[in-house]
Amino acid sequence: MKSPVSSRHDVFWTPVARLLIRTLVLSERGVANILRAMPTPEAHQILKDTFGYDTFRSSQEAIIAAILTGDNVLAVMPTGAGKSMCYQIPALIRQGVAIVVSPLVALMEDQVSALKLAGVAAETINSTRSYEINADTWRATAAGRVRLLYLSPERLMTERMLTALGRLPVTLLAVDEAHCISRWGQSFRPEYEALSRLSDVFPGIPIAALTATADEATRRDIAEKLFGGRGQTFVSGFDRPNIRMHVVARRDRNPQMLDVVRGYAGKSGIIYCLSRAKVERAAEFLNANGVRALPYHAGMEKADRAKHQDIFMTEPGVVMVATIAFGMGIDKPDVRFVIHTDLPGNIEAYYQEIGRAGRDGEPAEAHLFYGLDDIRLRRQFIDDAGGDSDHVRREHKRLDALIAYCEAPECRRRALLAYFGENSDGAACGNCDVCIDPPLLVNGTALAQLALAAIVQTGQRFGAVHLIDVLRGADTERVRKFGHDRLAAYKAGDAIGKEEWRSIIRQLVAAGHLQLDVAGHGGLSITTKGAALTEGGIEFHYRRDGRPVKGKRPRDQKSQSPADADLEPSEEALLVALKELRRRLASARGVPAYVVFPDKALIDMARKQPRDEAGFATVHGVGAAKLRDFAAPFLACIAEFLDHGR
Repeated sequence: MKSPVSSRHDVFWTPVARLLIRTLVLSERGVANILRAMPTPEAHQILKDTFGYDTFRSSQEAIIAAILTGDNVLAVMPTGAGKSMCYQIPALIRQGVAIVVSPLVALMEDQVSALKLAGVAAETINSTRSYEINADTWRATAAGRVRLLYLSPERLMTERMLTALGRLPVTLLAVDEAHCISRWGQSFRPEYEALSRLSDVFPGIPIAALTATADEATRRDIAEKLFGGRGQTFVSGFDRPNIRMHVVARRDRNPQMLDVVRGYAGKSGIIYCLSRAKVERAAEFLNANGVRALPYHAGMEKADRAKHQDIFMTEPGVVMVATIAFGMGIDKPDVRFVIHTDLPGNIEAYYQEIGRAGRDGEPAEAHLFYGLDDIRLRRQFIDDAGGDSDHVRREHKRLDALIAYCEAPECRRRALLAYFGENSDGAACGNCDVCIDPPLLVNGTALAQLALAAIVQTGQRFGAVHLIDVLRGADTERVRKFGHDRLAAYKAGDAIGKEEWRSIIRQLVAAGHLQLDVAGHGGLSITTKGAALTEGGIEFHYRRDGRPVKGKRPRDQKSQSPADADLEPSEEALLVALKELRRRLASARGVPAYVVFPDKALIDMARKQPRDEAGFATVHGVGAAKLRDFAAPFLACIAEFLDHGR
């Protein structure tokens, strides 16, 4: 009789064999590439036995296969898509130690705790640990007892650490939050730039760079800096379809904020405010209205910030009100909403911040309260921050893209994905405020065609300011210099004011008719969709005043309990008991509750209601170590509920 493992491999290899037979006509190199992309049986075994999962997600298999063949890899994957697994499994397959670079101590500690509970020999050396503990960790690493070692970029790139690691069998370098290395990105960190030496210090060792937020220019820069562009890039998509997006005209900040929070009573959420003073006022307002809210900003004592973050991560139903000081590395899966009371700095920051909601894949909401004064403030911040002219211009263009998203006359998700170069096949998402409650639009096809004609006639390399000058017939030195006062488009749109033209152009960008060159000089070029508009194949409708409209928030969603909505009443009662047990076990270990088991695992337990270890082993997320350590208490809880709790 075949073992379960052998049977599983036979199931896998049969279709692979058919594929190889069909592709024998390919070149030898083509067949070799197919073989290289195949997942290894060992990777599947670790996925099941260590992490308790039956199948890989998205492009995890291809990324793992590339790393195992020794290739450098840049993986851009949406939050919650399983980036960590892409380097953790190769680290466990390859002999030696894998070095994982992470920007935040809290993130490193959580990941190490989760790996240890899964039975993986993972450790971290960081500034919050005592010298004695760090020394013990290093001795264990040097002795070969650690498979993954988490370090900050500052600690890794010291000559002492690099020299010490040079004596060890380092088999993989993983750089988390890799966008921090790029000056093109919104979160550049100087300490990350030193990582550009890694390929020289560790020649021949594959580097895996991982991020959830990187446009095309940032991706090129990351790959060039970390491995000279010699590697594979995997973009798994930026879509987070479970997040419902709203952009709402800001009328009265506090009541609007409270309305969203009350819709998720007892659930966790994050509220971002522009200043420390706004954070304090918002937290006070929420607490005065019965919501447990904690402030978090850089002006607080470090110990208070750490305390508030720990409460938010480990206790249910806490709302964190914060500046962007609270951000990277917040890996709490059950955040049900993110609110921006002010316009974020750019579209990458917005995408990253809303990505902290719904990491468990369950429904979540992102609300942005948008006022026209936000644009002025953000532009002022960009100019006051200084930097060279290229940097300032680039940041203004990034802000333009976010404003275009706010003013999107069509599906917001489509506009957001288009910015990152992802084609949504023209389908509306049905899960944003514009799709749910479409605004009243004006047919602007003729005006759009005027703008597109001006872009074509000027060579598709100028920005909005110059194009509007051409359309309105402005007599400027630049218009005369390029001879644009002799174009057919010159003065063809003088009946439309500057502000309306700006809004039309922003909405053309948002609708995917125009592409903004963020990495260059902010020039506008026509997309395939824009070409169809030029030829009259489609129409363009725009919101005339360029202002966002209030999105309708469905009341059925806000009252729903997303994680356990489809459980039977008896299963819901068991789930409550399982969550309480998880809370106690997590508290005893000093780790967040989701590190013991995510909600998805507890829901699976509540449905399956296993009565023995064999049944418990089939629960989602139960690997060998968690079967050993947690089967007894959870089986006892289930048995007590079934025997006495109904």
